[in-house]
Amino acid sequence: MNILMRPFVAALLAVLLLSGSVAQANSSAKETPMTVNANTITTRDGVQLYYKDWGPKDGPVVTFSHGWPLNSDSWESQMLFLADHGYRVVAHDRRGHGRSSQPWDGNDMDHYADDLAAVIEALDLEDVTLVGFSTGGGEVARYIGRHGTGRVKKAVLVSAVPPLMLRTDDNPGGLPLEVFDGLREGSLANRSKLYLDIASGPFFGFNRPGATPDQGLIQSFWVQGMQAGHKNTYDSIAAFSATDFRGDLAKFDVPTLVIHGGDDQIVPVDSSARASAALISGARLIVYPDGPHGIADTHKDRLNRDLLQFLQE
Repeated sequence: MNILMRPFVAALLAVLLLSGSVAQANSSAKETPMTVNANTITTRDGVQLYYKDWGPKDGPVVTFSHGWPLNSDSWESQMLFLADHGYRVVAHDRRGHGRSSQPWDGNDMDHYADDLAAVIEALDLEDVTLVGFSTGGGEVARYIGRHGTGRVKKAVLVSAVPPLMLRTDDNPGGLPLEVFDGLREGSLANRSKLYLDIASGPFFGFNRPGATPDQGLIQSFWVQGMQAGHKNTYDSIAAFSATDFRGDLAKFDVPTLVIHGGDDQIVPVDSSARASAALISGARLIVYPDGPHGIADTHKDRLNRDLLQFLQE
C-alpha cells in the first residue's frame, strides 16, 4: 500500500469502527427498553414511574391501579391487608401523578396501559391479579385489550369507569359532555378548590344527608391530587371519560370481579359496573348498596374481605 494512503485508510477504519460501536449501542438501547431502580421504572418513552412492592416476594401477585387524581397511596389499606395475608402487592403512581414524572404528552389510556405493562414486565410478574379503581379500572381494561392475559390470572374492577362514561349516540346512558367540561373548567380555574370540593362532597358521599365528613380522607385526597401534574390531570379527564373500553372488555378471558357502590355519584353504577359485568364473560358483580365512589376507604374492611375471598378461590 502506498505510504501516503496509510493515514487515510487508518482514519477510515476508525470511523467505521466508531460507527459500528454507535450502531451497536443504539441497538442495545432498543433491546433494553426500560431500566429498574429501587423504587422507579423508566419506560420506553423515558417516563419515570414510582412503584411500591410490598409483601413476600414469593407470594401470589396483586397489582393495583389507582384513580384520578390520586396515586398509589390511595390503595394502602388494601395493600397492607393483603401483604399481611401473604400476597406480593405492587402499585405504581400513574405517569403525571404522585411521585412519577410529569410528561407533557402521553396522558391517555394507551400509555397508561403500556406503563402498567412496563411495571409487570420490569418486575417479571406472572399469574397477576389486576385490580383497578375508577380510572385505574380503565387502565386494567386497556391493558388486557392491548397486552392480553398471558401474565394475568384474575381481574378486579372497583368503582371503575368502563365501559364508557361519556354519553354518545351509541351510549345513551353515559354522562353528558358538560359534566366533564365542568371538571376541566374547575381544574383551570382553581384545581385545589376542585379537589377539595370533590372530596368534601360526592367522592366519599359526604354530601348525603346525615353524613359526617372525615377531614382525614378529604385532606388525603387533596394532597394526592396536588402532587399530580396540572397538565397531566387535565388531560386525564378526557382519558377516563371519553375512552371506549367495550372492545377491551370483550377480550377478558380470566375470572373477573366487579365491585361498585350503589350510591356512586361520580361513576353511576348502572352505566358502569352493571354494563361492564354484562360485557365480560362470566364476571361476578357485587354492589355495596350505600357505597359512594370512594369505597376503598369508606368500605375498606368489606372490600378487603371481598378481595381476599376472590383471590383465594
